[in-house]
Amino acid sequence: MMSYEEIALFMFVSMMLMLFTGQRVFGAIGGVAAAAALLLWGTGGSDMPFSAAMKLMKWYPLLTLPMFIFMGYVLSESKIADDLYKMFHVWMGPVSGGLAIGTIGLMVLIAAMNGLSVAGMAIGSTIALPELLKRGYDKRMVTGVIQAGSSLGILVPPSVVLVLYAMIARQPVGRLWLAGIIPGLVMAGMFIAYIYLRCKITPALGPTLDEEERARYERDAPLKINVTGWGIGIAATLAFWMAKRGIIVLPKTSLASGIFVLAVLLSAALLYRYRREISRHVTIHMPEKYHLLLAGLLPLIIFFSMMIPFVNGWTSLTESSAVGAMVAFMAAVLRGRMTRHVFEVSVRQTLSISCMFMWIILAAMAFGAVFDGLGAVKAIENLFTEKMGLSPWTILILMQLSFLLMGTFLDDTAMLVIVAPLYIPLVHQLGFDLIWYGVLYTITTQIAYMTPPFGYNLFLMRAMAPPEITLRDIYGSIVPFVGIMVLALTVMMAFPEISLWLPTYIYDG
Repeated sequence: MMSYEEIALFMFVSMMLMLFTGQRVFGAIGGVAAAAALLLWGTGGSDMPFSAAMKLMKWYPLLTLPMFIFMGYVLSESKIADDLYKMFHVWMGPVSGGLAIGTIGLMVLIAAMNGLSVAGMAIGSTIALPELLKRGYDKRMVTGVIQAGSSLGILVPPSVVLVLYAMIARQPVGRLWLAGIIPGLVMAGMFIAYIYLRCKITPALGPTLDEEERARYERDAPLKINVTGWGIGIAATLAFWMAKRGIIVLPKTSLASGIFVLAVLLSAALLYRYRREISRHVTIHMPEKYHLLLAGLLPLIIFFSMMIPFVNGWTSLTESSAVGAMVAFMAAVLRGRMTRHVFEVSVRQTLSISCMFMWIILAAMAFGAVFDGLGAVKAIENLFTEKMGLSPWTILILMQLSFLLMGTFLDDTAMLVIVAPLYIPLVHQLGFDLIWYGVLYTITTQIAYMTPPFGYNLFLMRAMAPPEITLRDIYGSIVPFVGIMVLALTVMMAFPEISLWLPTYIYDG
């Protein structure tokens, strides 16, 4: 007869073996959980995966996932990110290493629009990398810049990974997002300081923009603003705010609601049909660099349009995500870039990624339910603290090192759902704050993404980089940035207040 500890270890080993054979993450984790539940508790064990599914369906904040994913794909597919990089290109060009610094700024704003590191890597590789190489930047440095910058997508809100962590750890998403803001900005600042100092010492690594190109962006260029479109957008935003505040009373009955929705759809159809006749434009003369500045402010407007109402308590988290998706969609329409292709790709990708995340969360919750039923977490805590005599901090550091190891062959989501049933309750038992640990997990995942031999970002870069950038260049490029991230992780571990101050101030202050 096996002990509960041996059963838990057998489950964990079985799951890892299935993953090594190439099985889907959710299939490996959920399959082991369901099989273990049936073998341990008979037919009644089938209630555990079913119960996990019901909890998932009832978790209201899960609606934020498709909203944020849709928002990110609308902005990236409509090429608004291209405008953003061009703005950084012009405004940071006169500074040593300015385009590389601008790339970090681009990555931070892309993270605030999307929340996925893959999106940042794709945009950085297709937009920033060719421009940096064309202007004589050192290929090793810029390769490292894009890999490091793209990793910020899973720390800066709205981070999709932190939403998953919140679901599994049963922690408020809003607190986790706020906890990730300052560490994310600190890490971005450390990257920028390194790039600036390195290029200042060795100017050949990051040459400045030449005088002729800078002068070109100083010339006058007329800017046409669609007053009608912006007026409709602002009116719609005000109407939403007034409805939320109770100034406008929305219909309550089913019939009235149906009539209201039909009226809105009819109005939208008429506006689209007669858009040319009712459009009014105002022309403003200014240098082209200021046009680009306005384009670069758009992602910030979208970010603050959803974060300010949420932080002030005007909207819930789910409502804020809907506001962000709506504003992004309106921005693409107003700029004339919401084509059928852009809409179709955005919807398809949103559906695909949202379904993938839901299956993974379901599998993780089922696995965690079996682990809780076995009492495995308490047994492992006793093994570490009583039998092996390890301190809580030693155990925490060993857990972070295991993330680094797993990150060489797994992505962030797989790492989280594999060890979450064990690590998260153990962290709580050891007396650590789960919000703070969510930030530590995310930073450690970022490091693991860039750690040879099989770091996730290394192979993404290899797939997207031009032929002149070799695998040796990619591996060599990440050394200083991994060092910076390890330093940032150490600082966040030593000073938990950096992560916890903002959520404490907003929610408890």
